[in-house]
Amino acid sequence: MPSQDRAPVALALGGLFSLAAAMGIGRFVYTPILPFMADGLNLPAEDAGLIASANFLGYLAGALAGTSKSLPGRPRVWFLGGLLVSALTSAAMALTVSLWAFLFIRFVSGVASAFVLVFSTTLILDRLNVAGRGGLSALYFAGVGCGIAFSALLVAGLDQMAADWRQLWLASGGATLVFLLIAAGLVPDEPPAAKAPADGSTRLPADASYINASLLRLILAYGLFGFGYVITATFVSTIARSTPELQSTEQLVWLAVGLCAAPSIYVWNRIALRTGARRAFALACMLEATGVALTVAGTGPALFLLGAALLGATFMGITALGLMETRRQASAGGLAAIRQMLAVLTASFGLGQVLGPWFAGRLYEMTGSFQLPSLAAAAALVIAAALVGRQG
Repeated sequence: MPSQDRAPVALALGGLFSLAAAMGIGRFVYTPILPFMADGLNLPAEDAGLIASANFLGYLAGALAGTSKSLPGRPRVWFLGGLLVSALTSAAMALTVSLWAFLFIRFVSGVASAFVLVFSTTLILDRLNVAGRGGLSALYFAGVGCGIAFSALLVAGLDQMAADWRQLWLASGGATLVFLLIAAGLVPDEPPAAKAPADGSTRLPADASYINASLLRLILAYGLFGFGYVITATFVSTIARSTPELQSTEQLVWLAVGLCAAPSIYVWNRIALRTGARRAFALACMLEATGVALTVAGTGPALFLLGAALLGATFMGITALGLMETRRQASAGGLAAIRQMLAVLTASFGLGQVLGPWFAGRLYEMTGSFQLPSLAAAAALVIAAALVGRQG
């Protein structure tokens, strides 16, 4: 069967493996490896936060660059190149102990993961929609949660074999390379691009009348969401290891996040069909705020794991719902307006992600606890829910 005629299910599976590699592993494996790095390198929380922020800054830069029409070459080249760089940068983390080198490597890794996400949209999601199989996007987005769960199992298994932090990074790079080979076999090149419509419908209207208070509140809320989820998503394994009564959960907590994230896009899409994307967004933010607060509530392993599960069950859903609602509100301005607003939304989200780990690391150095930064993150999520849930 010619590559262009491959079944949509295979295409969605290719997307699952690509997001598992670039996002679940390349972007988020730092979380379960961080406690090992902290022990092996005496890495201060402030430096750990900077390393995470560098990755998210790279993601922001990559997401904005990836949407540029001036990039040469075909999307599949950038897609596979991003996966390869993601594998190489994970392995490269094992080759240095320099903070500046860590910052550079994780920045490049963030750029690579963003490129994979941006170009897989063209290679996978667009073609699934054209084929009338848009529902398979839930399988595609499940890759993030599957990758997180896989990375949790990988780190836990290697920990049982007394692996150190260097070996964990090397194994993560190797796993990413395997997933790259699978994705390359399942995701064919895109068909020739169709010509842009000649009716001028992609042009941004001069008055930009589609921009209103509701859309601006959504953009602000998306930035608060980026800040609110990322502190727990970065430090939850470290919290487990550093809190005596929670140490039994260290190998389970990141697995709980991944397993709950995998089906979350499907679940939140169903909720949004009933309530609308804005109400679903607000509900998910409130549930996530509860989960973030529970991870520092000091009430034992069960509620700590519940908090992690709520984080996993919501963060991908909120991500998708924000994109969905922005597309809807900006659609009156045409395709150019949609691209512009998605870029602004990405910038807002990226800024929140960059500030979150740095803020948490600084506050930890001042207070000796992740409780205050986590409660600040929960408050940011509550504000995000109020901004989006407000009518008009």
